[in-house]
Amino acid sequence: MNVLPLDFYDRPTLTVARELIGARLVRIDRGQKLVGLIVETEAYISEKDLACHCKAGRTPRTQVMYGEAGHAYVYFTYGNHWMFNVVTERVDFPAAVLIRAIQPMEGVELMSKRRSGRDTFGPGKLTQAMGIGRRENAVDLTEPASPLRIEAGVQVPNSLVTKSPRVGLNNTPEPWLSKPWRFKVKDWKIPEHVVARSR
Repeated sequence: MNVLPLDFYDRPTLTVARELIGARLVRIDRGQKLVGLIVETEAYISEKDLACHCKAGRTPRTQVMYGEAGHAYVYFTYGNHWMFNVVTERVDFPAAVLIRAIQPMEGVELMSKRRSGRDTFGPGKLTQAMGIGRRENAVDLTEPASPLRIEAGVQVPNSLVTKSPRVGLNNTPEPWLSKPWRFKVKDWKIPEHVVARSR
């Protein structure tokens, strides 16, 4: 499979967030290959976005978001969840796409075991299933040999993708609370006939 290159990510964040739907998230963990199709994303764009971590400016945690596109931004939240993001746009412009859900394709048994048979439809759930944590922060996702990377996958038609406001933003004020910057495959699953066309 073709690993998505730097110039895929070095574009407007909303474009990247939509086009990541259907891409293959690949994790090599202790020799085991795990693959899931990305079925939900959210865009976070600049210091002006009051839902974005960078609203307070550059910090040790958000430094990765100010760096080169195509790198992983992984952070810990709610005391027990890792969140996996992909940095987008130009250097010094902080923006990223949160990967919120995957449809398991390879290594399904291991992912299911890690999740005790539960689904991977949530940002903390997919990182648990794939074994993504602190060590993956700042990883270059465009490197073909990387143990964490994103490959070209399935072209999902707009008819199967919904746009809506981002979730879990708590006290974020308007207009940021209602920005339709969340992309999600209907019913959490890309139909088999769509998947088959990519094989």
